[in-house]
Amino acid sequence: MRSAWTVLSLAALAAHAAALPSHDGPDPLAAWDLTGQRVAGSHLEARLGPAGRIEGSLRPVRLEEFEALHFDGASRVVLADDLSAVRGILPSRHLTVEAWVAVERPQAWGAVLGVVQDNGNAEAGWVVGHDDRVFTFGLASAGADDGDGSMTYLKGATPFETGRLHHVVATYDGQEMRLFVDGKLDATSRAQSGDLLYPAAAPVTLGAYADQDEDHRFGGRIASVALYDLCAGEAWVAESFEHGRALRALPPWYADAETFELVLGPYLQFGTGTGMTIMWETTRHATTRVAWGDRVLGAEEEPPRFEHEAEGEPSRIHEVRLEGLQPGGVYYYRVESTDAAGNLLQGPVRSFQTAVPPGTPVSFAVMSDTQGNPEVSLALANLAWAQRPQFLVHAGDLVSTGKDLSHWTQHFFPGMGELIQRVPFYPVLGNHEQDARFYYDYVSLPDPEFHYEFTWGDVHFLMLDSNREVGPGSRQHAWLEERLAASASLWKVVAFHHPPFSSDENDYGDRWRGPGTAGDLRTRALVPLFDRYGVDLVWNGHIHSYERTWPLVDGRPVDEGGTTYLVTGGGGGGLETAGPVRPPFQNNVRHGHHYCMVAVNGRTLEFKAFGLDGELFDLTRIEKRGR
Repeated sequence: MRSAWTVLSLAALAAHAAALPSHDGPDPLAAWDLTGQRVAGSHLEARLGPAGRIEGSLRPVRLEEFEALHFDGASRVVLADDLSAVRGILPSRHLTVEAWVAVERPQAWGAVLGVVQDNGNAEAGWVVGHDDRVFTFGLASAGADDGDGSMTYLKGATPFETGRLHHVVATYDGQEMRLFVDGKLDATSRAQSGDLLYPAAAPVTLGAYADQDEDHRFGGRIASVALYDLCAGEAWVAESFEHGRALRALPPWYADAETFELVLGPYLQFGTGTGMTIMWETTRHATTRVAWGDRVLGAEEEPPRFEHEAEGEPSRIHEVRLEGLQPGGVYYYRVESTDAAGNLLQGPVRSFQTAVPPGTPVSFAVMSDTQGNPEVSLALANLAWAQRPQFLVHAGDLVSTGKDLSHWTQHFFPGMGELIQRVPFYPVLGNHEQDARFYYDYVSLPDPEFHYEFTWGDVHFLMLDSNREVGPGSRQHAWLEERLAASASLWKVVAFHHPPFSSDENDYGDRWRGPGTAGDLRTRALVPLFDRYGVDLVWNGHIHSYERTWPLVDGRPVDEGGTTYLVTGGGGGGLETAGPVRPPFQNNVRHGHHYCMVAVNGRTLEFKAFGLDGELFDLTRIEKRGR
């Protein structure tokens, strides 16, 4: 039966503030107060239990009267190199882990405290940590169905706030795993039962998910951790959280906040005929304001001034939506943020154009698979910007690893340069985004964000996530059919990541040894909709090369009408090669980094593709007949 604790055990907080008195209650097997006073060189003193060996450097951070240690993503604390040295402090059946922790660097496998081996079929131990969105609790027991060890990874339902301390409690009573966040039950699982199953050998670590072949180190702050061989009840967890609520009320803190500056941006999102979203990120939590107008006021030598201002909620990732604009209008803007100390940060003056009305020529750029190569993507973005597109379509794989924050801040946004400061970009999710929270943090699109639509001039764009189901009976298939049937636009364009048609040598079967599928069969299920509703262009990425098909109906070339499919995966990722045999659908294929430009005027659509040297290597024109 689950233990019904009714008293507190947060003596760790007494070390942080005399205002928080200690309480009697169950004694933990081990407890660590992570403050500067507990650190001596590479040694972390424990309040109870084993001391730790610091690998790297832990930095004390003080907010108001509270202190915690900052883990920089490259450091950890080893409590034991092997669990055999500390078996006396490891629970055998009942378990509670309590921690105050602030995640600064979300990642797929983040850990606060754990002893684990997770290698193929050898899964044993337990770990309390987080992924890129929520807190997690992993555990293996002797009573699992397979009997030889199988981890259950319980994921919370409440997203954590980066940089802000949360109270996290994980419990197990031999029958049920429970995860509490900020005093409330957040997730449960009965997939495990019986005694805890420990590996034969494993390190015991604070601030690292570590087994024999993995070492993912925590990025953020840890204030306290306690380990019990009892199972805490809901009342105890709630009271414990209330006792430490002052920690939860502290403002967010980030390691890079010592200087107040732009992390990235400004950049533009989801432009319509009457609105535009402007986003940027600062190193500190600060106010959110955009100064804007249809002209820059004042003489050239004076500081720029604007007629209007718009504000958003204070944040680190800032977002302001401007509405009431004129279709096809040209506007100028500057982002401004002020931190708690009164320091003002201003971005550069930039311009944008809203979506033009029907009957007006349209020009846009297309890129895909920029992943992990900001030098190449910046060169392509600068070439595209030189041709002054009105917006950018990105067909997915913006980054190499979506759950790695640095791939956004150090790869994608620097690689897009001035282009997305002046034109909005409309992305779709690729497989490398991993559906990570950073995608949703850094883009601002209509709900549910993974599929949406927009219109510029006479062109209707429908954007899908081909990592999710798109076949008949799926949510996206139904939505796409409904929107295509209702579309009154002269031109219809669909974008998603995985190409229905591709001559690539090995992504869809080894074409050097056999025929393969010549494209993604899951997304090919959309082709009947494209045929039925007269879709003109389908943009894809995924394959790191260029390919344009003939106009196709039912997958076969036609000389009138039909849908042209374009793979434009040469935005920066490692290049791929076409197979040895030319399929009937193929019109043009090319190995090389590239970007594309599309111009639409009435019933004429002109398409161009350019290489990294700016050379035009493909050109085609589509004349709309009949309807």
